[in-house]
Amino acid sequence: MWLSKAQSSDLTFCSLTGVYSVMDKQPFSDLVSRHGSTVYRVCRALVGPVDAEDAWSETFVSALKAYPELPPDANTEAWLVRIAQRKAIDLGRARARRPVPTATIPDRSMNGAVDDHNDELWTAVDALPLRQRQAVAFHHLAGRPYTEVAELIGGTAEAARRAASDGIASLRKHFATQQRRG
Repeated sequence: MWLSKAQSSDLTFCSLTGVYSVMDKQPFSDLVSRHGSTVYRVCRALVGPVDAEDAWSETFVSALKAYPELPPDANTEAWLVRIAQRKAIDLGRARARRPVPTATIPDRSMNGAVDDHNDELWTAVDALPLRQRQAVAFHHLAGRPYTEVAELIGGTAEAARRAASDGIASLRKHFATQQRRG
C-alpha cells in the first residue's frame, strides 16, 4: 500500500508520539525476524526435522497473505504459532497420503494370501451388481469402514452395509450351489 506524503508524515508523528493508527503496522520482515525462530521450533516439534523448513516456509507464506487483514493490536506471535500448527497438520496429512518406497513389492496382501488364480471367485464377484461389488471390494477386500464406503460409492453407511451384506450373501449362495453340484 502506498502512502501519500501527508499520510507518511502523520505516520511518523504517530510513531513518535506513541499514538498508533490503523495504518501503523510493523513491516512483515520484522515479524519474520522477531518470531521466525519460535515458529521454526514449533514446526520442528510438530513435524520433525525433515519437514520443519517446509512447514516454516508455508507458515510465513500463509501469514504474508493474511497479514494485511490482521488487526494492529493482535498478538502476532500467537497468530504465527497457530498458523504453524495448522500447516503442520496439513503436512502430516500430506505425508500420510504419500507412498512409502520399498525395496520389493510383495506378491501377497499384507493381511493374508490372496488367490488371484481363483477365476470362479472373481467371475462370481464380477457378476454382482455394481453397488454390491463396490461395497464388497471396499469393505471386505480393502478393509474400509462402512462410513467411508458410503462416501466412496454414495449413500448412507447403512445402505453400504446392506449392499455388502447382500453381495456376500449372493457369493455364499453361488458357492453353496456349486458345492451341491460338485
